[in-house]
Amino acid sequence: MTISDLGRAALGVTAVVAMLAGCGSREPIGAPGAAPNSLTRQAESVSPKGVVEYAYVTNENVNNISGFSINATTGALTPVSGSPFATKTSPIGIAVDPAGKFVYAANANLKNVSGYSISASTGALTPVPGSPFTAGSHPVAVAVDPKGLFAYVPNVADSTVSAYTINASKGALTPVAGSPFVTGSSPQFAAVDPQGNYLYVSNVASNNISAYTINANSGALTPVTGSPFAAGAFPFSVTIDANGKFAYVANDRSNNVSAYTINATTGALTPVSGSPFATGTNPVTVNVDPKGLFAYVSGNEDGNVSAYAINQTTGALTQVSGSPFTAGSEAYGVSVEPSDMFVYAVACGRNAVFGYAINAKTGALTPVSGSPFTTGAFPEEIATCRVARTVCKPPPL
Repeated sequence: MTISDLGRAALGVTAVVAMLAGCGSREPIGAPGAAPNSLTRQAESVSPKGVVEYAYVTNENVNNISGFSINATTGALTPVSGSPFATKTSPIGIAVDPAGKFVYAANANLKNVSGYSISASTGALTPVPGSPFTAGSHPVAVAVDPKGLFAYVPNVADSTVSAYTINASKGALTPVAGSPFVTGSSPQFAAVDPQGNYLYVSNVASNNISAYTINANSGALTPVTGSPFAAGAFPFSVTIDANGKFAYVANDRSNNVSAYTINATTGALTPVSGSPFATGTNPVTVNVDPKGLFAYVSGNEDGNVSAYAINQTTGALTQVSGSPFTAGSEAYGVSVEPSDMFVYAVACGRNAVFGYAINAKTGALTPVSGSPFTTGAFPEEIATCRVARTVCKPPPL
């Protein structure tokens, strides 16, 4: 069954949510249910010497994370020693904290979040003390603020978002006072703006985006005036450009992307002129490169990645020549690695990751040699990072 089948089925919200959160073809999983970016410099694709990067992919059906090293010149993926790394049941969302020390994965069927420390020398993951950490019902994504102080996890089955403080030395998660916080119906994805002022959550069953002000001291959330903001049908994911000017939302059932300008003072969202912009069938994940030049959107039903140039003044999207680009069956998570050279799309119907080089001038994609790269069963989301001394930082750097 595909995600679009779920959307068309005459089911109550509870039944729909039970099947929403992961790979389109998977069976329902019990409960009543990215950032960030890049742009390959093909015209100047000489990576700095000694660059070390890693990619991490959640494998929902086998309860683990595949870890890969990224070849800085070719973009090819090679499994790291010890991969895959065990999670709890049904890992879906994954994020590397901006401080570059920890990886967090949301385990949908066990109401918790696994935390790991990253070995900068090998890419191996080691569970942090106290992991896993309790979340709400059916947690499906993880977002971390840009300072690595707070983590946010949408709980799709109880329509809340769990908020945590992150122990800077050990990576342990402690619930924020007042957590969990109410969202719209069936929250699916979350993103924090680059300044760490606002959190945005996509709500698939209420077709809108919840926006919150983040308390800089406690991590607590307060709804932004005017929130929630209308989106398309089944808004699956949300991302913010690296400058914090624009927000983009992939609408799974209306086959388009909603684009918004962000009010830097209030956090309110205003639709961009021309929004929404057409995509392939059943878009799931949208990601923007760190320089804010291009957006990439996975198409779950047609197995493609759509590419767009971003108007730097208005935020409007124009499809790149040659788009969409083939990404295998049921494309899901999309990530651009920190060196601004390659984009990776998870194909959960192929148990693989497709890699592409990005043309710096046009944003067009060219398959990486050796692509696709094998993962575990039903891969969902992907996160990447670059080693800087003893840590591994996600994009944008």
